[in-house]
Amino acid sequence: MTTLSAHVARTLGRYVDHVFGVMGNGNAHLIDALERETEVGYTAMRHEAGGVVAADVYYRASGRLAAATATYGAGFTNTITALAEAAQARVPLLLISGEAPTSGLRPWDVDQIALASGVGVRTYTVGRADAGGTVVLAIEHALSYRTPVVLALPYDVITTEVAHTDDGGPSLEPRVALPAGPVGEVARARVASFAQALASAERPLVLGGRGAWLADAGAALGRIADMTGALTTSSALGRGLFPRQEFDLGVAGGFGADGAMELVAQADVVLVAGAGLNQFTMRFGSLFSPSAQVLQIDAADTATHPQVSGFISGDARLVSEALATEITRLGAPSSGWRESVDVTAARAYEGGDGLASDGRLDPRTAATRLAELLPQDRVVVSDGGHFLGWSNMYWPVASPDRMIMAGIAFQSIGMGFPSVAGAAQAKPGSAVVLTTGDGGGLMAAADLESAVRVAGGRGIAVVWNDGAYGAEVHVYGRQGLAQGPMLIPQVDFAALATAVGAQGVVVRTPDDLEALAEWSARPVAERPFLLLDLRISPAVVAPYQEEILRARIAPPR
Repeated sequence: MTTLSAHVARTLGRYVDHVFGVMGNGNAHLIDALERETEVGYTAMRHEAGGVVAADVYYRASGRLAAATATYGAGFTNTITALAEAAQARVPLLLISGEAPTSGLRPWDVDQIALASGVGVRTYTVGRADAGGTVVLAIEHALSYRTPVVLALPYDVITTEVAHTDDGGPSLEPRVALPAGPVGEVARARVASFAQALASAERPLVLGGRGAWLADAGAALGRIADMTGALTTSSALGRGLFPRQEFDLGVAGGFGADGAMELVAQADVVLVAGAGLNQFTMRFGSLFSPSAQVLQIDAADTATHPQVSGFISGDARLVSEALATEITRLGAPSSGWRESVDVTAARAYEGGDGLASDGRLDPRTAATRLAELLPQDRVVVSDGGHFLGWSNMYWPVASPDRMIMAGIAFQSIGMGFPSVAGAAQAKPGSAVVLTTGDGGGLMAAADLESAVRVAGGRGIAVVWNDGAYGAEVHVYGRQGLAQGPMLIPQVDFAALATAVGAQGVVVRTPDDLEALAEWSARPVAERPFLLLDLRISPAVVAPYQEEILRARIAPPR
């Protein structure tokens, strides 16, 4: 015999790499069992939302399943925003939560199943007779549908004794693959049509997204680009997908360089793989020429943008490999387009003025210098806010699993510091670089300590501190709305970081950034977490924000 909590913990140990959480009455016995009876890693977080964010980012960075845990009631309700983000971003994870007793709700309980359902998340409740099986069902659901799942532990059963059988359980694939299968007859005809269009194009372009990365389609798409002479570009979540970076225009959409986007607009045939073509990637409809033929491969059932004229629903790798084979069979010569243009010059961004007209640091100058100083083997985790433009425009990454933007799917801020903990556990050999604003940084401040403790000398936080909710100022403030509620009194993030054991540096001039070079020169074991508090000018507006204003829509917040 064993306790139900121990049985759940042992079952989790066969499928889950790591658990992030905050202990409370409803999950204390589970955490104790994880510590005593399994080899599953456990990281204590300081806010329940941070536990879910860390588990989310762990999966995005590694492709391996992680779990978060929280107690019932207030612990559970604290997770909802982060849970909604994971659901919107289609990230599989387990939230193991305390729950009201099976006898019914107590005065302080809420309907947690309804709350989870409200953000699109299913709940599996563990019982005395089926604890292990329920855990496996929850994990299968998360992996099969690429979604977070709640595993509920009723308070009156967590310490009860249950029969324990350890049969090893079924084998589950930890990395989620997009729907795969043979390319059917209809798809084969469309593959032939796509191949003919690309082979005859004068200015072909291949655009890849996160879906192409998850399907491992980068190599096949690279072959297509090589054979046709296509330039490549990616969505913000697909950066680093293509093997030939010398012909890559960088990120498409509002984060793209003006010269690169001018070349994208010249393409006559565009192949899009694993990218949803949302309004930001599409520059609100102006990314491609109206006359361009846009062909899409995606796991969705139908095309994801009105400009798509040809669509194949399927696995991006399998379809791309079939397409590469058909282009080879056609034997058409390369278009030569990519060799005829200066890609390096096209994807260059404006370097900035050092200090802006108000005497504060120009964020473009800071971003340019940081790109030179940051460790090459880096994972960039990003909060949401106006500053998104600087890191996404100026900091290249080696592959899509090294640029993680938690919060963007749900348009939330305040997920930055806990993201560091998830990425640091997922990629223990890499530097973890956080990019966040002062608004989101304050919202996530509870897990500043978690970031410092977990990442240690591998961690760097860059706080773009402009004394405002910049997105609101640059869109709504310029439309005449009252700016008082959009402003934030100057916060000394360097001091906050120092208080929890980090090295905090206030950066007012480009020369102050040399503190990063000095930090990097020290052995990892001998340096603390570094936080750079960039006192940037609020007067310099990211180009993508200007795009949003022109489109007159609400900005991400």
